[in-house]
Amino acid sequence: MKLAVWRGDITRLEVDAIVNAANTSLLGGGGVDGAIHRAAGPELRDYCRNLGGCVVGEAKLTPGFRLPARYIIHTVGPIWRGGAHGEPTQLAACYRNSLALADSHELASIAFPAISCGIYGYPAEQAAEVAVTALQQALDGASHVRRVVLVAFSAEQEALYRRLLGA
Repeated sequence: MKLAVWRGDITRLEVDAIVNAANTSLLGGGGVDGAIHRAAGPELRDYCRNLGGCVVGEAKLTPGFRLPARYIIHTVGPIWRGGAHGEPTQLAACYRNSLALADSHELASIAFPAISCGIYGYPAEQAAEVAVTALQQALDGASHVRRVVLVAFSAEQEALYRRLLGA
């Protein structure tokens, strides 16, 4: 299993699950979180009201509703506070726990945005290094997930992922 890189709008991907870089309420927000909520429709917010939120590093699964993806895996990334407050460990947990949740639901494909790189301020290069390392390690234990897509919204993010993957 090899990690793939794709540049574009994560809400348009036809995969078993897309990952939402959510806030702790899971009720929508800005950036990719807002885009996913808008594309999935109001049913997503209604469904999320009953989930009791989510803590940093954990992951929760919902239906994809109006998205091409069957499911959404919501994870809450850390807010960047300089890197000495456990941010790398918390961010790695987002990727590992999201992948484990997909695997436990026997999903074959999953797509990840650049978690915490928007409003949460995580430096893109450091976040990409954490993402690639965590996913490469976690994929060794995955029995169902066959395709993992790192979704870049910009050419710069795409180039960063490709460099880290040696592509």
